[in-house]
Amino acid sequence: MSKTVMITGAGSGFGKGASLALAARGHNVIATTETEEHAAELRAEAPQLTVEKIDITTDDVAKAAEWDIDVLINNAGAGQTGPMADVPIDRVRRLFEVNVFGTLAVTQAVLPRMASKGAGRIIIMSSISGVLSAPAFGPYSMTKHALEAMGKAMRPELAGQGIDVCLLNPGPYLTGFNDRMADSMWEWFGEDAINAASTPLYAMMRDFVKNDQRDPIEVVDKMVELTEAETTEEHNFVPPELAAFIGG
Repeated sequence: MSKTVMITGAGSGFGKGASLALAARGHNVIATTETEEHAAELRAEAPQLTVEKIDITTDDVAKAAEWDIDVLINNAGAGQTGPMADVPIDRVRRLFEVNVFGTLAVTQAVLPRMASKGAGRIIIMSSISGVLSAPAFGPYSMTKHALEAMGKAMRPELAGQGIDVCLLNPGPYLTGFNDRMADSMWEWFGEDAINAASTPLYAMMRDFVKNDQRDPIEVVDKMVELTEAETTEEHNFVPPELAAFIGG
């Protein structure tokens, strides 16, 4: 059965891939982007999508309350790496504004309509970093751990209203996001930083993430599967063997 699916962060990567895949399967897709420039580009490329500009850190999220959404895919996110002792607080705050507060704001905007009809699904894009943390990836992991708490609380809270909540936990995939995130600490982290002696460790972590990436179609396929599934599991690791790796 065709569903109305809203996907945040649909200008590139997983969000764009899932938008196109779901539209091809007959779903009504509202693909949202952070900027109007990205929205215009996506409209021109994919006229089969309904494209809206929604910066989830602004009042743009109020638009979502006007739509009758069956499935919300909270895909929009930002990345930041660097040692916790040195990372500028304003960068961490910005990360939380996007990944945590923005995600919650959009979710709260669509829930009243879902509750009124007694049905809906919220898919939260977490990460392997939501259950693990590593040197240099602390800032990003903090926000994904927060999303884990959000999803785990909301799943039982909303189940009685017919609303399903699940978490999607991908490993590193070749969308460009990981490369940008891995390089982000070098925008401010210099040799005179407190932990400058540890720089080779952070470089090693950066290179590991940038070099060990998989085909993003695996995550796109999982997003489609979760959208159409009758029921979901709380966690959905991609690739599935990640669950065994973390002891899940």
